[in-house]
Amino acid sequence: MSDEQPQHSSNYGPPPAGCYVSAFSALFPSTFPSDTDPNIVACFRLADQDESGFIDDKGLQRALSSYNQSFSMRTVHMLIYLFTNSDTRKIGPKEFTSLFNNLQSLRAIFEKFDRDRTGEIGANEFSEALLSQGIDVPPNVLELLVTKFGKTLGPIKSVDYENFILCCLIVKGLTEKFKKDDNMYTGSTTFTYGEFLLNVLPFLVT
Repeated sequence: MSDEQPQHSSNYGPPPAGCYVSAFSALFPSTFPSDTDPNIVACFRLADQDESGFIDDKGLQRALSSYNQSFSMRTVHMLIYLFTNSDTRKIGPKEFTSLFNNLQSLRAIFEKFDRDRTGEIGANEFSEALLSQGIDVPPNVLELLVTKFGKTLGPIKSVDYENFILCCLIVKGLTEKFKKDDNMYTGSTTFTYGEFLLNVLPFLVT
């Protein structure tokens, strides 16, 4: 495939950099990209207490918490799955760097739309945040996402930072799975029942 992508008007944009690498990458220690921020390198090495070249889920949770990105273990597992395409519950330097940079980008997006600095964004802002990433979900899907990942106070629905991250990861991940079969960018494809389950279940049980 050439570097130039066909123009299209589907409801999804490009995948986040670093996602869906070969599953084999999770079996061997990778290396940091040459231009990696030294702070990211130091963060990883501090968490890699046995100097194995990997950090496990608890190590990743600690590493991210040191940068004020405290996540539940469910979110940590989803991050590892998306950036290693495996369920090994470990991540290497290259994948960690990509994960960290993507989280920083998502944090910037969240803060842009958290205009009142409450640590939460409303349903309209959430929709705008998804659109800024090239993801245009139907209104009924947006309503489901906000209901599932947000909280309701009277007529007001909002999503906090961690659930925003988790929701974006799931939507992007499922979109990328869909795009693998929709290679003509039509916005439509066909799955067998088994293929559908294999695509969706990891996002439900990770």
